[in-house]
Amino acid sequence: MSTNTATPVKIEEKLFQNRYRVDEGHPHISLRDASVCRDACKDKVCTFCCPAGCYAPDASGGVTLSVDGCLECGTCRIICAEHQNVEWWYPRGGYGILFKFG
Repeated sequence: MSTNTATPVKIEEKLFQNRYRVDEGHPHISLRDASVCRDACKDKVCTFCCPAGCYAPDASGGVTLSVDGCLECGTCRIICAEHQNVEWWYPRGGYGILFKFG
């Protein structure tokens, strides 16, 4: 009988292997109305569902968005379907996530 002695890899270590080419001045995600995040959205699901951690709660009760490192998975569009407050499109050619292993 063999035992599995592999050490588990944390998601942060896997994400670190990816690279991201920032398109300064041309973010591919934006919040349509910051007040919707602050006033209408009570759960702030984006702050814990985004696998890249692009969304964070801010001091005013709203959400801060940082697109650097976005995996372009579209999770934010799905989880914000109730409020439809995420404007999302693919980055311009040559920018965005650069996966190390294809």
